[in-house]
Amino acid sequence: MFHLLLVARSGPARLLGPPPYLPELEELWSPWALLLCLTWLGLQAALYLLPARKVAEGQELKDKSRLSYPINGFQALVLTALLVGLGVLAGLPLSALPEMLLPLAFAATLIAFIFSLLLYLKALVAPASALAPGGNSGNPIYDFFLGRELNPRICSFDFKYFCELRPGLIGWVLINLALLMQEAELRGSPSLAMWLVNGFQLLYVGDALWHEEAVLTTMDIIHDGFGFMLAFGDLAWVPFTYSLQAQFLLYHPEPLGLPLASVICLINAVGYYIFRGANSQKNAFRKNPSDPRVAGVSHLLPYFYLLYFTALLVHREARDEQQCLRKYGLAWHAYCRRVPYRIVPYIY
Repeated sequence: MFHLLLVARSGPARLLGPPPYLPELEELWSPWALLLCLTWLGLQAALYLLPARKVAEGQELKDKSRLSYPINGFQALVLTALLVGLGVLAGLPLSALPEMLLPLAFAATLIAFIFSLLLYLKALVAPASALAPGGNSGNPIYDFFLGRELNPRICSFDFKYFCELRPGLIGWVLINLALLMQEAELRGSPSLAMWLVNGFQLLYVGDALWHEEAVLTTMDIIHDGFGFMLAFGDLAWVPFTYSLQAQFLLYHPEPLGLPLASVICLINAVGYYIFRGANSQKNAFRKNPSDPRVAGVSHLLPYFYLLYFTALLVHREARDEQQCLRKYGLAWHAYCRRVPYRIVPYIY
């Protein structure tokens, strides 16, 4: 993560080469950065505790119970945007944030490590039914990394669910916005490429938080314990590496014309349509495999046309093959060497 942050701001920006330099501890450690990270986590925790538009039940646990989760992530995104907007109007120097990315990443990593250690200690006194399937190996290093407890909570506050989408994803959008504002200060206005990166990634984050309930059927929630792997990934890796495109554009501006930008927008729209449709289907199937929208084949009759014509065309092709061989002889063999597939390329 630190290598990527250093490379993004360097001149050559070589991913596979050595880092441009090794930062001193004074460049990494900042009490202000630690305070800023803790304040950010506190703000998102407060927004998590606000009344939710909906409370959803998770998947069935080993003891046959189900946990309840507040569905208010999108609400948290909107309220965060309002607070940040008011702060900027009041003089909040958001464009100074990119200069603090290294100490902020260091502080987030430190928080993730200490948090994971506390989670590991908490899991030592948790009942066996609360442990994750893969985080109870007996190897303390492995269990610390993967996470022993499946759903660590204090009262109704679910630490894993909170970290999964809130501080990291919304923090990613905030860093992108800060990079856009700093580019505007440096060059007079943000580039079209920077606008597109901010817009596309905001769409992704907004989509994730709007469909927050779908995370309850993912592997992270129903199978993985909550240890350093997820804590570091959610709190540090996501905001500081997922914003790499915007970081790169700040230090290495890329000209982009409207025709190419239009093509990029079209590709993104198609990709988003596929992404949202696929994820919605997966979530619906995980919640109810018998859901008629995603159940699959329930009757053979509607597929008769497809099966009949597949058999008909394969048989017709075989007869046509014999007729052409008799008619053209060696010329047909030469043709088949140049056109080796009969119906479906590389398959048949």
